[in-house]
Amino acid sequence: MLEKSLVTFITAGDPSPKKTLDFMLVLERYSDVIELGIPFSDPVADGSVIQKASIRALKKGFRVRDVFEIVRGFRDHSEKKVVLMTYYNPVFRMGVEKFIRLSAEAGVDGIIAVDLPADSSREYVELCTKHGIRTIFIASPNTTDERLRVIDEASTGFVYLTSDYGTTGKRERIGERAFDLLSRAKSICRNPVGVGFGVSKEEHVRALIQAGADGVIVGSAIVELIEMYGEDADKHIEERVRELAKGLTDDPGS
Repeated sequence: MLEKSLVTFITAGDPSPKKTLDFMLVLERYSDVIELGIPFSDPVADGSVIQKASIRALKKGFRVRDVFEIVRGFRDHSEKKVVLMTYYNPVFRMGVEKFIRLSAEAGVDGIIAVDLPADSSREYVELCTKHGIRTIFIASPNTTDERLRVIDEASTGFVYLTSDYGTTGKRERIGERAFDLLSRAKSICRNPVGVGFGVSKEEHVRALIQAGADGVIVGSAIVELIEMYGEDADKHIEERVRELAKGLTDDPGS
């Protein structure tokens, strides 16, 4: 699912479902995978930028079903891979198989259920496999080698590595913990590995790709542009993502 890929994240429904689709069409020009976050009232894994995006979308009446309509609309224009990022509560409330089936019918390629432990996911993984949806589980710098194997075994898309402890959000530099985890994951995982949380600059992308990452995930650096410019964020998003995509190459001057 990843091969020197740029994965970009935005929150569905922020500032509106229509603009989310517009933003996805901007992102797909430079991204290999688009990650669409489902707004949630208690996003404990997210920092303030994405928390505020969830609140903005929920205040405007966003419902989980709206994300399927957005993806369906995107599929009218693009075959670029789409991954949903969600907490497990909305999945459970809708009904696990119903959520997965509707995702597949809309054209979703994979799902990240942020707070679903890999070792409690057997039924979920089987249902995803049944409906042709890839699973992606998360590992952090303090994840043991043994647990990395469990996470890799449950994943069918890629393994999502967080660059540091804590929540999502821009960081000035990518620390050694990220590279240590990346090195361990590459020696253990059969799946591709992507690194997210804190990635916000072209040089971050380049350093992680050169260290062996199969993909790099950028979220808050894009979502903050939507916070700043609202419905007029298109050109700002395009400029930022075009810059980030340069990090996939070895040449800083490209």
